[in-house]
Amino acid sequence: MSKTLKCISPINGSVYAERPVMAVPQAAEAVARARQAQKAWAQRPLEERVSLVKRGIQQLNQMGEEVVVELAHMMGRPVRYGGEFGGVNERTDYMAGIAERGLAPIVIEDSETFGRRIERVPHGVVFVIAPWNYPYMTAINTIVPALIAGNAVVVKHATQTLLVGERIARAFADSGFPEDLLINLFLDHEGSESLISANCFDFINFTGSVGGGRAIERAAAGTFTGLGLELGGKDPGYVMEDADLDWAVDVLMDGAMYNAGQCCCGIERIYVAEPLYDAFVEKAADWASKLKLGNPLEQATTLGPMANIRFAAEVRAQTREAVEAGAKALVDAALFPEDDGGAYLMPQVLVDVDHSMRVMRDESFGPVVGVMKVKDDAEALALMNDCQFGLTASLWTSDAERAYRIGQQIETGTVMQNRADYLDPALCWTGCKETGRGGALSEIGYHNLTRPKSYHLRRRQA
Repeated sequence: MSKTLKCISPINGSVYAERPVMAVPQAAEAVARARQAQKAWAQRPLEERVSLVKRGIQQLNQMGEEVVVELAHMMGRPVRYGGEFGGVNERTDYMAGIAERGLAPIVIEDSETFGRRIERVPHGVVFVIAPWNYPYMTAINTIVPALIAGNAVVVKHATQTLLVGERIARAFADSGFPEDLLINLFLDHEGSESLISANCFDFINFTGSVGGGRAIERAAAGTFTGLGLELGGKDPGYVMEDADLDWAVDVLMDGAMYNAGQCCCGIERIYVAEPLYDAFVEKAADWASKLKLGNPLEQATTLGPMANIRFAAEVRAQTREAVEAGAKALVDAALFPEDDGGAYLMPQVLVDVDHSMRVMRDESFGPVVGVMKVKDDAEALALMNDCQFGLTASLWTSDAERAYRIGQQIETGTVMQNRADYLDPALCWTGCKETGRGGALSEIGYHNLTRPKSYHLRRRQA
């Protein structure tokens, strides 16, 4: 009996979509076709590849109304936010615009005697294993530059957002994109690992949990397949005494609560200088209290359900443990009668927290944030680095030199000043420690999706 992948909607717990799991031999045949198609694709002029990829993204945009509603059903994001097309288009346009520069050869010598150069050549077949929290944008981070660079791409999405890869593949097919170059596979974990172990891919990009990253590494062991892994996060914000308080509250709280806190670079812990601490926590609690928890299909909803009941259960457990250990919850539960003990989870701001509590140490990935008072930069820096993850850090100060100086000492992938929860496609999206390795977007993204090939051409005897 064949297995079935089922997307359980967080709106009401019903089965929203289901697809049969593809058998491994059938999947391997599809990957082999992609490998064959890639050879001719890599020989096409760069400007032609760019044009065809952009046309595929334009076709995806035409599906906007359906996609936004599907996302609400699959993972709970309110329809009022309009899906992910802003980020998809921004990243596509930027990566298309820098393709010539990012893929340009390094010419060492071009003389009558020697031609010496390093070129960027595609890996071949790139496997994109995409998560459910931002299923379009995270996938596009790799799909677009990988295709532009001359690779074929195989996509596998999380079951929670089962239809996304199918949507992307259909959009490209409908746009006239060459057959077999971008394919979507419905695989379970075992199927994915089998294909990886069989050395079916030349590069793998995975966005997901630390446990998932370890499973990918184990499956790829001995194949020498390149890996890009973007895993867990516990991103800090630090509000200094010279920060614009209202601005900091608004951006940091949005970074903590948007998408029900289910953001890779969402703010999960905040450290505030003593002079601003009392005012900050008062304003932060007020900000969270004004959110509207409810059905994501309703325009008035600003906070939808978490994508899965078990995700909400973990956030509740971390919050409960913190309160039992002495933390204080500032948001009144009476304001959120929609919190049903299941996927619908109210926002929460915690004070009197410390790093002995899981809510300040483990990834929460939900609408809860802990706030601590700090006396100086040294204490804030020590607390920000007291973490096994390192994706982004958000620094709030009017002093750019101070932000840069502190940022140099933070163990993280990206440092932001007076901004949070934003991915700049011109900068390398990367992390350290248990957040993973590799880097997407920017020129470095092109370097990771290609390999260097050197040419030493002796044209004549010196």
